[in-house]
Amino acid sequence: MPDDTQTLTELLAGLEGCRLAGDDQVAVPGVAYHSRDVVPGGVFVALKGAATDGHLFLDAALSRGARVIVTEQELAPPPGVTLVRVPDARLALAHLSAAFHRHPSRELVLVGITGTNGKTTTTYLLESILEAAGHRTGVVGTVNYRVGSRTWPAPVTTPESLDLQRLLREMRSHDVSHVFLEVSSHALDLRRVDCAAFAAGVFTNLSQDHLDYHREMDDYFAAKSRLFLELLANGCAPGGIAVLNLDDPRGEELHRRVSGPTLTYGVHPASQVRPLKKRYRPHGLEARLTTPAGEIEISSRLVGPFNLSNILAAAATALALGLSPEEVSRGIAALQGVPGRLERFGPREGPAVLVDYAHTPAAVAQVLKALEALDFSRVITVIGCGGDRDRSKRPLMGQAAAAGSHLVVVTSDNPRTEDPLDIIREIEAGLKAMNVSRLTEAGARQGNAGYLVVPERREAIRLAVELARPGDAVLVAGKGHENYQIRGTERFHFDDREEVREALKEYHG
Repeated sequence: MPDDTQTLTELLAGLEGCRLAGDDQVAVPGVAYHSRDVVPGGVFVALKGAATDGHLFLDAALSRGARVIVTEQELAPPPGVTLVRVPDARLALAHLSAAFHRHPSRELVLVGITGTNGKTTTTYLLESILEAAGHRTGVVGTVNYRVGSRTWPAPVTTPESLDLQRLLREMRSHDVSHVFLEVSSHALDLRRVDCAAFAAGVFTNLSQDHLDYHREMDDYFAAKSRLFLELLANGCAPGGIAVLNLDDPRGEELHRRVSGPTLTYGVHPASQVRPLKKRYRPHGLEARLTTPAGEIEISSRLVGPFNLSNILAAAATALALGLSPEEVSRGIAALQGVPGRLERFGPREGPAVLVDYAHTPAAVAQVLKALEALDFSRVITVIGCGGDRDRSKRPLMGQAAAAGSHLVVVTSDNPRTEDPLDIIREIEAGLKAMNVSRLTEAGARQGNAGYLVVPERREAIRLAVELARPGDAVLVAGKGHENYQIRGTERFHFDDREEVREALKEYHG
């Protein structure tokens, strides 16, 4: 919370379209969007959500002492309460949040990374580069929110605007200079990062995901595009630089549309940061990059072509922030790995068991392509799909797994309120479309190619590990770093990595 209280007029300065009824000089001790978080004399912003409507909790907010109500609706405020009518309550919350916490992003180098895949690994790479160069960094993303060894749980990839601004202020109070923020399409659509001053925005790629929310790929892309077409030049700071992947058609489209400064990366020959040579190994990769700042020699423990793309994104971004080629090279080499991103388990002489967060068809295909390049004898893939989400990608997940695997073990992911067997049947439809045979367990033990259905995820992982031989790879895809499974509306502890360790102990010693 700020050291000194600001007035409502001060907090609203610059917010267009708001109309006030009541005292605009009221001192504001706090801002809330949940009625339970209201402090006496504070502001309550009524948001309309997918599951509920903040207007239903106005009485609760008033009973806790709210003195200012921000709403999109025309209401008659009680005596002593100021009403602020706004066209967009979510934009108003973002504006109030940034102002209440005195715009912490203006005191930071804030980098937003968006795209379907690669966001988390890119933030880890950037964190490693900047830390190795002597800077203190903060990260807000899918795995957790962290400063150095201190971490906060990450209930969502990108927090609500009030929570984000509070977190940025806390990071600044810990002498953080650079913050790397994973920016989800939901966050962009819901204005969670509006009124933040971005020094750079990074576009990794776009493939099918979240169509339960966005409906069409063009809507999904439009949400991602806001970071580059609106927020990098939102008037809160000098225009930030757009770091764009030219290997992705949507990255090329952004490059044509962005009016501000850009830096491009990829294997595309027009990319400003691109590899002159590359070599993939079972335990890492090497590359020499050409960049506007000179050539960079890269050695990394990360595996596969898609991780080279993540490295290119991080290298380009770090150069855009003013780091030297030597600092980029040193920081990339220092990164040991990323939790749940092709995280490898088991002895080197045994089968490789890898846990990865790949939960889209494109991500599964990329990971399996990386494993193909490493010449494993066979690849066994454990795959599922989340419930209450985009159903159209389920058969595509099955097809992506089948295209790069000798054996696919179809199982449950986070079924939520759906019947796991219904989800599995929709994944099976993609396998059947590719004429992949469903096997019995006996057939799988004989080494036949095809797919198995094992609905219980723990059993599926253990069977896949048991079936693997030296020289094989087992890919457990979909949940990565997550340590829970959602069944119904409840979360239960479940960690693929723990299950893999137990399976390896049981079957391979």
